[in-house]
Amino acid sequence: MHLTYSLHKITEPEQFGFSAADYSRFKYGDAEVARSFGNSLAQGFIEEHLNGEPITSQLVVISSPYSFIPTATYTLKNYFVSALNRWLAHHNLPVVQEAKVHRTITYKEDYGELDAEQRLKLIGNDSFHIDKDFIKGKTLLFLDDIKITGSHEHMIMKMVDEYGLDNNIFMLYFAELINKGIHPSIENYLNYYQVQTIFDLDSIILSGKFSINTRIVKYILNYDHDSFRVFLQNKPEDFINNLYDMALGNGYHTMECYQPNLNYIKKQLSVFNKNLA
Repeated sequence: MHLTYSLHKITEPEQFGFSAADYSRFKYGDAEVARSFGNSLAQGFIEEHLNGEPITSQLVVISSPYSFIPTATYTLKNYFVSALNRWLAHHNLPVVQEAKVHRTITYKEDYGELDAEQRLKLIGNDSFHIDKDFIKGKTLLFLDDIKITGSHEHMIMKMVDEYGLDNNIFMLYFAELINKGIHPSIENYLNYYQVQTIFDLDSIILSGKFSINTRIVKYILNYDHDSFRVFLQNKPEDFINNLYDMALGNGYHTMECYQPNLNYIKKQLSVFNKNLA
């Protein structure tokens, strides 16, 4: 069984069923919005697929694939799991387990501005991996924030075929582009709705409810160097350390486009911590 569930269906260019500003903040690490989105997705899934005839087999929740730095969906997933577990426990059903889809390639391109063919070409160079033995006989819930062209789902199902998985599978999305007459770049319209310069990140990072993700790390590292230096001035040491460590974990120090800003961070950290010099 392979079913797709999306909480919001996008049929018109500017009618989403959710706040574009909230979605933009979510994509850049606003954990409070992620909480709202995750809870809403869990409630919608419960009402659509669990209330009438609960799934009694072990559920495994799997966030969108990542290498070292989690995606924005990872934070949404955490709140989705919490909400779903409360419902499952209340109905004396097994709480969820979690698994990870590992990916091997990171890229600097902004995925949201690409069309369907370009997306599939870019992601087609990647490969996804999962612990086949751990998920055997379990119902898999693959989570992602938005389905635009289906390229990520294509790669997930390619992995399913390559591993010979016979699990029941749900593909869960907070939102899905239904109207194929709308260009896939609508994703970038949503991504950048509230974050149009690096300084728009301040209110998210300094809010006390921030969760770092791949998008914000790439955005900061690829930004104009002079503006980046100004941006970094009022940031807490913990944030700068985390930004640097996440970048290293994803191998961004080996990518030329990120090196000027990363080298500057390294110099800044040497002031905080002489051992890093």
